Amino acid sequence: MSKNSGTDYKKSGVNIDEGNRFVSLIKQAVDSTKTDGVMGGIGGFAGFFDLSPFASIKEPVLVSGTDGVGTKLKVAIMAESYETVGVDLVAMSVNDVAVTGARPLFFLDYLATGKLVPEKMCQVVRGIAAGCRDAGCALLGGETAEMPGMYAGDDFDLAGFAVGIADKSKIIDGSRIKEGCALIGVASSGFHSNGYSLLRNVLFNELKMKPDSPFAGGMTVAEGLLIPTKIYVRLVRAVMEKADVLGMVHITGGGFYDNIVRVLPAGIGADMDVSRVELPPVIARFAEISGVEKRELYRVLNMGVGFVFAVDKKDARTVLETAESMNEKAWIIGETVKGEGVRIKGIDL
Repeated sequence: MSKNSGTDYKKSGVNIDEGNRFVSLIKQAVDSTKTDGVMGGIGGFAGFFDLSPFASIKEPVLVSGTDGVGTKLKVAIMAESYETVGVDLVAMSVNDVAVTGARPLFFLDYLATGKLVPEKMCQVVRGIAAGCRDAGCALLGGETAEMPGMYAGDDFDLAGFAVGIADKSKIIDGSRIKEGCALIGVASSGFHSNGYSLLRNVLFNELKMKPDSPFAGGMTVAEGLLIPTKIYVRLVRAVMEKADVLGMVHITGGGFYDNIVRVLPAGIGADMDVSRVELPPVIARFAEISGVEKRELYRVLNMGVGFVFAVDKKDARTVLETAESMNEKAWIIGETVKGEGVRIKGIDL
């Protein structure tokens, strides 16, 4: 290309120098997540993880999960608040890995934006690092893509990928669940990272609320919607040490109806009584003002329960006490029955 063409990569919308500066800004956050097994640091073409510290696992199996944050990012952009969505990104994948009984080892992120603003995206990575520390896994690497032809204005997208390890003979897949097992729900922190197309449509379009409008519990709409997804990894590990866990469920998109059935064997259903569940103020407020019918709420949102353990009834008290010892609210919310599907008292029963 002619030197006089006036065209270079920066003029095309991609700033390599800013990309390099971004890497330097996030180095401390990434380093804070290092665990046994991490080899090297950021900046290479690939990340390395040494499995020799886990040699005591007889039949090691790698377990993977990937997810994003969805349109919750729209709220973060509206509010110009970016750190909590990084926590969300980690939570969505490590919680999925944890339901198998696996221990998350490391996490990779993919961040795509129209224009890289290092200080803004550094907030996102700090949130990712915080989520990794909470889950006990390493932020092993990632990719930041500046794509001005793909994303307009302040828009950006996030995706994440977690890898965990489990002993093959100890993988939890729900196959041992039978009729009469207890279902124990653990409290969510708020909406977590699902249902945001519904939330945004109702709150911003139908009810004409603004990000700074008063909402619930002394929070604005944006503050309530940006409460980060709870990470359940440490609780899962503690419960597994004390009880025989038969199955676990991460309540995400699809709510109660579509997620609980994913862990139930053929011929087994679940009857739920959610009367004991304490709804987070933001969810209670949305249910009050939205006009969305109750069944739809339980099909789209977590409705105060972010994670479910299935155990023999004799182990139910142990799970509840373990949760309480870790400052988590938990309730017996149902039991398994002969049949198919999920039925909720007051809606289907």
